[in-house]
Amino acid sequence: MAIECITFDLDDTLWEVGPVIMRAEREFYAWLSRRCPRITAAFDMDALTRNRRTFFHQFPDHMHDLTGLRKRWLGHIFQSFGYGEVSVEMAFHVFWEQRNAVELFEDAPPVLERLREHYRLGVITNGNACVHHIGIGHWFDFVVSSERTGHSKPAPQIFHAALEHAGADPPSVVHVGDDATNDVLGASAVGMRTVWYNPALRAWPGGATPDAVIRSMAQLHAAVARIAG
Repeated sequence: MAIECITFDLDDTLWEVGPVIMRAEREFYAWLSRRCPRITAAFDMDALTRNRRTFFHQFPDHMHDLTGLRKRWLGHIFQSFGYGEVSVEMAFHVFWEQRNAVELFEDAPPVLERLREHYRLGVITNGNACVHHIGIGHWFDFVVSSERTGHSKPAPQIFHAALEHAGADPPSVVHVGDDATNDVLGASAVGMRTVWYNPALRAWPGGATPDAVIRSMAQLHAAVARIAG
């Protein structure tokens, strides 16, 4: 079956996310130390991160909505330290602006530009990065997020939502991602074709194998061509 659409994971597939999150957390903590010093007197940055994660784990049914959980945590900690007047939205925006200050892998833009000429392109993400805010939304026909669907990868519902947006049968859609479970196994389970972005050449953990493995985005066009036969 001909390939009609290619969907992409974002974090650690189109850019390295670890340094982005660290910078965003540092900027948020610096803002918090100026605006809510009682909180930063009680928690250093690592302790505050642990506090947030512990809070998140109280709501396992909401882990698909990282934005909602972070705002809920912000409201909780502001109230706990007597800063109920501080704007949750403003505090979240400090983090979110930096979270979206990403640097794409060098070979990603030309590949996306080339693929856009031949296929519909989409995004399937568990994160809260915004391709339109980043400035790359013009490459994509649709974005499917766990926040909007209520389901995180590797749940089939999020992939089915993407297939509906693509208007294509599963074997004609290729999903590209770095996470063996969330991306490759999740997409394979609904019948999509898969490309594992694996620059470190990690060992395959088991289960349905990807249709292709690439070490750089520059290899993607050829990999999709091979999948299409």
